Amino acid sequence: MKKYLFACLVFVGASSAIAQTFGTVNASQVSGTSGNSASISYLLGDVNSQKEKRKEKESDIQGSAYTTDVFLPGKLYYKDDFESDVFYRYNAYMEEIEIKSSNTPNSPVSGLRRDKNINLRSVDGKIFSFKTFIDNSGLTQNGYLTLLSDGKYKFYKRVDVKYTEGQKAQNSFVKAIPPRFSQFTEYYLEVPENNRIDELVISNRKLLKLLPADQRDTIKTYLKENKIKLKDEADVIQVLNWLEQQ
Repeated sequence: MKKYLFACLVFVGASSAIAQTFGTVNASQVSGTSGNSASISYLLGDVNSQKEKRKEKESDIQGSAYTTDVFLPGKLYYKDDFESDVFYRYNAYMEEIEIKSSNTPNSPVSGLRRDKNINLRSVDGKIFSFKTFIDNSGLTQNGYLTLLSDGKYKFYKRVDVKYTEGQKAQNSFVKAIPPRFSQFTEYYLEVPENNRIDELVISNRKLLKLLPADQRDTIKTYLKENKIKLKDEADVIQVLNWLEQQ
């Protein structure tokens, strides 16, 4: 039954690609279904047209819009309910997860609907989901975050890709600069008392600022006594794990 339902999902996504729209399923795509079929059909939305993808590959753009150019195995969930095994890759520039039911070259590609109840789980157990968060400039954004540490304090990673236009050579002595995709990594922390997800620039001071006031002295003492200077995600996970045990 699930194979049949997932085949319907791929059909919906492939049909949507022809319309060349992004990340939404309109009412006509969901109507006419019932029960489980309707809920699963909701999971897959649209994906950019294959024509546009070919144009990107044929261009001279350096770097990639994708976190990985190959499709990786994963498991698709709606809330806590397992729906299907899939293959996926993430277009970080478009903030779009591309889904295939089988990892073959001609298998149709669908886009995962941007819905906070949907999550994608990788083979190494990481959970990928659509969230609302506050960046370091105080702006509210929506996008995909990867859960790195799950507990009272949830720690996330976001991969962002930016595009820079190329520059033509002004004369024979100056080389042209090709267009490029550049990849950046950001981290976010969800603190229950704050009821939101905030960007965390990894440092002792920034972490202390995001934690509840009644926890700061405890953490500050722990960092000082253990001579910990936060430098990367592993350091943050270590501190959060310790805090969970207090």
